[in-house]
Amino acid sequence: MDKVKIRKGLNIRLAGEPLKKLESYEPTFCALKPSDFIGVAPKMDVAEGDVVKVGSVLFHDKNNERIVFTSPVSGKVKAIVRGEKRAILRVIVESDGKNESIDFSDITDPIDRMLRSGVWPVLRQRPYATIANPSDKPKHIFVSMFDTAPLAPDNDFIIENQYDALVEGINVLSQLTDGNVYINVNHDIKQNFPKNVIVTQFSGPHPAGNIGTQINALSPINKGEVVWYCYPQGVITIGNLFLKGIYDSSRVIATTGAAMHNPHYYTTRIGADITPIINIDENARVISGNVLTGSNITDDGFLGFYDSQVTAIPEGNHYRMFGWLLPVFKRYTDTNTNGDTRPYIMTGQFEQVFPFDIYPMQLIKACLIKDIDQMEELGIYEVDAEDFALCEVIDPSKTPIQQIIREGLEFIRKETS
Repeated sequence: MDKVKIRKGLNIRLAGEPLKKLESYEPTFCALKPSDFIGVAPKMDVAEGDVVKVGSVLFHDKNNERIVFTSPVSGKVKAIVRGEKRAILRVIVESDGKNESIDFSDITDPIDRMLRSGVWPVLRQRPYATIANPSDKPKHIFVSMFDTAPLAPDNDFIIENQYDALVEGINVLSQLTDGNVYINVNHDIKQNFPKNVIVTQFSGPHPAGNIGTQINALSPINKGEVVWYCYPQGVITIGNLFLKGIYDSSRVIATTGAAMHNPHYYTTRIGADITPIINIDENARVISGNVLTGSNITDDGFLGFYDSQVTAIPEGNHYRMFGWLLPVFKRYTDTNTNGDTRPYIMTGQFEQVFPFDIYPMQLIKACLIKDIDQMEELGIYEVDAEDFALCEVIDPSKTPIQQIIREGLEFIRKETS
């Protein structure tokens, strides 16, 4: 087994780590949110009141009609929530508690089965972090088996009883590329993975668990190349599709954070309404995902498609007297901006927490001015917004760096498509 040590990064330790206690929670409502899927232009296949099964198509991508998004529960379509210009914000399904599923076992082609069942979106690609294009042949496929983000769930605990589905999912992934399937772990593995994969042990601070860090260390992406990636529960979903013939929408999630009472693990469904299971402080912000890269779901309460963590932290509407004047040490950013917009200060600190062989400050500036040539030369195809989360944390200017990188990626994706 190969070993890689990540030397640059930063571990952020927060209160609210989840207990290793697992409860079952079957949600009354689940929702799919098109905003979870970068680059997708949704077109509805159902109307409010329609009866659906697990695996029934709710909407598809107008840009690639082979990519469909299916219901995680059986029941009826409760609401199609729209925003400005009638943009679809979320499709809510009310569960009947039966979880009746469509059987996809008669579809023999693995790509076709994944596409028609709605399992395909668990597989994403770099560059751009969009859903993988089924027409592509990726250079390699990467699976990160661990997460180093603050209060991240323990994937060993999550998958301990699902090894058969994990192995089956890995075997399916190996059929989708002529290159390697990389399984990346953070300790000596106890399980025996299939022999047709490359297992690499990573160590070091966050973002050692980020897929971008691992790709950069093992096989950096050049212009014109595409790699695919997935996470353990997505691999298990793929495996169960081929073992059982159904779309298994179950997810193990961790409730975490300083404002979360009794944080622990739940077995639930993709897109679950997690409002009934979170017991939080009155003045708290609820995030689907981790504090660095997650989305604020205080208002809608639905779990993000790719998330296996819900974090509750104190809301940033409190202030310290003379807060910005007081000398402090090792206090990182919080939910309070502590003032208005400030100039972008070049400190040279980003390089201390950014493990890529890339100049982060120069790439951020190239994204700001939309210079495609500079972005390409500086490695834009290797990164996603999450790779700059620590830069955003330590930035004294409170610059929305992740948003800048995401907008740069979207600009170059649209310009070069």
